[in-house]
Amino acid sequence: MDFTLYWFMAPVSMLVATVAMLSGIGGAALFTPIFIILFPLLGPEYVLESTVAAIGTALLTETFGFSSGFIGYYRKRIVDFALAFKFLRVAVPVAIFGALIAHLVDDGVLIAGYSFLVFILAVVLVFFHHGAIEADPALVASAGDDMRRKVDDKGREHVYATPRLGPVSGLITGTGAFLTGMLSVGIGEAIVPQLTRRGVPVAVAAATSVAVVIVTVASASFTLIGQLVSEGGLAAVPWNLVVYTIPGVIIGGQIGPRLQGLVSHRAMERAIGVLFMMIAVAMAFVAMKRLAMS
Repeated sequence: MDFTLYWFMAPVSMLVATVAMLSGIGGAALFTPIFIILFPLLGPEYVLESTVAAIGTALLTETFGFSSGFIGYYRKRIVDFALAFKFLRVAVPVAIFGALIAHLVDDGVLIAGYSFLVFILAVVLVFFHHGAIEADPALVASAGDDMRRKVDDKGREHVYATPRLGPVSGLITGTGAFLTGMLSVGIGEAIVPQLTRRGVPVAVAAATSVAVVIVTVASASFTLIGQLVSEGGLAAVPWNLVVYTIPGVIIGGQIGPRLQGLVSHRAMERAIGVLFMMIAVAMAFVAMKRLAMS
């Protein structure tokens, strides 16, 4: 195993993590197409063993990147852990199930599913505002009677009613978790809108979402990596790649928050959306090629 092969992924990973923190998009959504589309263009020695290996590596890398960003939110003291646990009760087992299913699905089908999901996300980012959502008064009024109070590290107070998370919320969360386990994208985009629509302040919603994403992504990535090891031994995991991606995203996870405000969030969303549209098209071509060969 050549540990100098992927040296260039250290700065690339720093850039991906920085962009992910600025835009709020999971880093795996960018790493997966890098591994599947760009690596084969560099030469056969760069190609990962399978699509599942690419997704598992992307999720493992994202776990460390989001953990780096989570430290900042934890220090701000605005993570609602009790609320996060309600989502995790659904998200973790479903994400693990999705990761287990991924091994049974043809590579071409996985890539086609990823292409479709990313295209939908791109449309949302380009044509719809993805920032704060005004709370629905009816939903806030129907929330629990008890109030929650968070005081951040600067003394700012966030007060909100305990949101009710019914069957619809469970379905949305479960769908996002399943897609994350199978395709590496979904859970982050499923949490924040649910919280903000129910009156949770954006800062608390974002911090709580990061906590949910970390545990969910970690559960899916460890499941995928565990299966790779059980089927092909430790050599099945591209350690010579993660030794560069993990330190890169840890550093990028600290750079991103420091750059907040320098670039318009809406401009960043639209730029990422356009990039995702191009990625979706490229992944669709890869999927058609894989399906034609199978």
